[in-house]
Amino acid sequence: MPKTPPTTPHKQLLRHLLMARSDWMEARVVQGAHLEGYPQLTTAMNRLFAQLGGRPLGLSELARRLGVSRQAVHKLALEAERLGLVEFVPSEEDGRVKLLRFSQKGWRMSEEAAAAFVRMEEELARHIGQDNVEELRRILALPWPERAAPESD
Repeated sequence: MPKTPPTTPHKQLLRHLLMARSDWMEARVVQGAHLEGYPQLTTAMNRLFAQLGGRPLGLSELARRLGVSRQAVHKLALEAERLGLVEFVPSEEDGRVKLLRFSQKGWRMSEEAAAAFVRMEEELARHIGQDNVEELRRILALPWPERAAPESD
């Protein structure tokens, strides 16, 4: 028997709501970076930097995490390197492999971005209430399945 289509309006699906809110935060952090002296920062760079975290990563791993080609990540990494925000370093495990990490300037930018996210959460709390922000944080921190479960008939 065919499954009944969902009755939830398209834009009210959780996926769309989460994406819209993520876009809201991303737009603010990129705009803030421009005001803080990083006018060349793009949304794509912001996503790359979010994946770097505190450790060097290979371009193939970054491409996998971002869902784009290695060539696209390489082009983006070269642009970020030109801006002095990242640097390539040899892998300790395999000297032929180059890893990408934040430069000192990149770390400063990352710290400023972290402060911007705190300010965004404060702005959000003023708009929807601190209790709702805490509840949102609690819900999003709950464990989620690692992979999509196969559909059962």
